[in-house]
Amino acid sequence: MICRPALTRGSQLALRRQGAAKLARRGFAAVASPKASYEPTTIGDVKVASRDDGGPTTRLAVVAKAGTRYEPLPGLTVGLEEFAFKAGLLAVFHCAPPRFAPASWPLLNTQKRSALRITRETELLGGQLSSYHTREALVLQANFLREDLPYFVELLGEVLSQTRYTTHEYHEEVEDVIHAKQAKVDAAAVALDAAHSVAFHTGLGAPLYPTPSTPISSYLNEHSVAAFAEAAYSKSNIAVIADGASQAGLSKWIEPFFQAVPAQSPSPLNTAASKYYGGEQRIARLGGNSVVIAFPGAALGANQPEIAVLVGLLGGESTIKWSPGFSLLSKAAAAAPGASAKAINFAYSDAGLLAIQINGQAKAVRKAAEESVKALKSVAEGGVSKENLVKAIAKAKFNLLSASEASGTGLVLTGSSLIHGGQPLQVAESVKALEGVTADKLKTAAKTLLEGKASVAAVGDLHVLPFAEELGLRV
Repeated sequence: MICRPALTRGSQLALRRQGAAKLARRGFAAVASPKASYEPTTIGDVKVASRDDGGPTTRLAVVAKAGTRYEPLPGLTVGLEEFAFKAGLLAVFHCAPPRFAPASWPLLNTQKRSALRITRETELLGGQLSSYHTREALVLQANFLREDLPYFVELLGEVLSQTRYTTHEYHEEVEDVIHAKQAKVDAAAVALDAAHSVAFHTGLGAPLYPTPSTPISSYLNEHSVAAFAEAAYSKSNIAVIADGASQAGLSKWIEPFFQAVPAQSPSPLNTAASKYYGGEQRIARLGGNSVVIAFPGAALGANQPEIAVLVGLLGGESTIKWSPGFSLLSKAAAAAPGASAKAINFAYSDAGLLAIQINGQAKAVRKAAEESVKALKSVAEGGVSKENLVKAIAKAKFNLLSASEASGTGLVLTGSSLIHGGQPLQVAESVKALEGVTADKLKTAAKTLLEGKASVAAVGDLHVLPFAEELGLRV
């Protein structure tokens, strides 16, 4: 290949003309349209949503109404999660179970198959199995090659209706993993749980994971987990979400393989509506500092695009290497070296919580918390520039579209909407709503938050961390 400097000026011009001609013939790339929304339907009394781009892989999830919001006793959600994909470790390893195993290990026992058989079959098919939970949902997910849909639909149906909750598996495998996860709960997680607790008290106020001080042995055993599974695993409480599978394929396999799942639960879950309270909680703790400042946010499906744009404006984490970013919280953190801050809206079926979380050294966290509240007040006073508004809307659109496209996040959001009587997110409509947010709408939203009751949690060195009153917040 001849390098450009070796060519004469005339030759270089000729090459440029050829390149321009090729570009003209090819045309500019069109703007990509958002990935299609999930299409809901009902198959054999099971709520189903799917979308299919014709790709070679499929992501299939059962989303059950079994999050911590619905557990009647502490620890039942995480116990059910661990039984689903941890039971049977001894059968595979023939030795004492590891103290902590990743949730992606595809290990479980059902009435039909042993853990060893399921492990071998899944690995032969190149599949992946995982389980995880949110405050509202327990998710059993399988990722696999498209042609293996029948096997994994059958497997997930078995997990729901035929998992064995045995005494030896609970004590030898599940209990150990739960204790390991309790030990990994850090100050940031404790602060988020505390903020949810003062915001909602019960239900959504339940911790995502039991803390080491929670006496779960008084509540948690194989019998209580089995009873919770019986209440949660019914067709009325689950949704099947597929990304990369056709509705025709799902219709063919879900109805026969989910026949054994009961239509209704024999013991209904506590589905009391969420109520926002607000307040303050302070927890002394060694090994980390965290402050959470939270307000009522936007629920799933709520028509509040200004909240999403406000989260984009507050931000906190730079999206560009070597740059602090334009967001207000990144500037607040820059004024307090040793602290980090970020904003997020936790969207639930009937409530939302817009939270600002600051982590780091105690003095830096205090300073960053003060600067964060000042930043929010500046929005309420109308101090949003046109340029920052454009950036915030663009960031909110990216957050929305990336969450919709992400296999795990999109599956959970869609499933959570369906099991609570809602509809999947309509991406195009939501993007259009974000584009209609103005500086005045942001000002009104921020002012409404500050005039209401906040939910404030401080975890760490309480001698240094601020009270809500010191930050100028109402609780």
